[in-house]
Amino acid sequence: MTTYASVIAEVLRSIPDGDATEQAARDQVLAHVASGAPLTRISTDTPDPHLVSYFLLTDGEQVLMVDHRKSGLWLPTGGHVDAGEHPRDTALREVREELGIAGDLLSPDPLFLTVQRTQNGPPHTDISLWYAMRGDVQASYDWDPQEFHSIRWFLPSDIPLARTDPNLPRFLAKLYRLGLLRNQEVEG
Repeated sequence: MTTYASVIAEVLRSIPDGDATEQAARDQVLAHVASGAPLTRISTDTPDPHLVSYFLLTDGEQVLMVDHRKSGLWLPTGGHVDAGEHPRDTALREVREELGIAGDLLSPDPLFLTVQRTQNGPPHTDISLWYAMRGDVQASYDWDPQEFHSIRWFLPSDIPLARTDPNLPRFLAKLYRLGLLRNQEVEG
């Protein structure tokens, strides 16, 4: 019998090898999953930690970021994984809800993993599975003004790093190493 925990453990193992910080996060999260603890959010800060799927739209050397109202940060889009939901399905659901488009994943598996304490709102820890999707800088996006002040395509060197997830430079560096983002390099 396949359990939800075993599905999530397999998702975690599918992530391409990263740096030492990411490997430590994978070990930590695999141990958490094996413990039998709940993995998906019941309320804003319960359980702690819980699963999140981020996704970054890319087009050539540019990435789409959203000016997130609640966090006050420029972030990739994404959201909390619902009970029993595959994190990939979360990313595909969130791209429809938040940007009004069908998602075009660059990989069926997440490409990056972080464990991050939230900076704003009720304190809790997000276990974030990061995906990359194909975007189009020329396309119109039907974004959610209830969630975002605005959306914007950035060259990675122009992203306001003081106002973003502290792990974003590491994710961008990994996308370069994997050949999924062109040209511009970011200090990570």
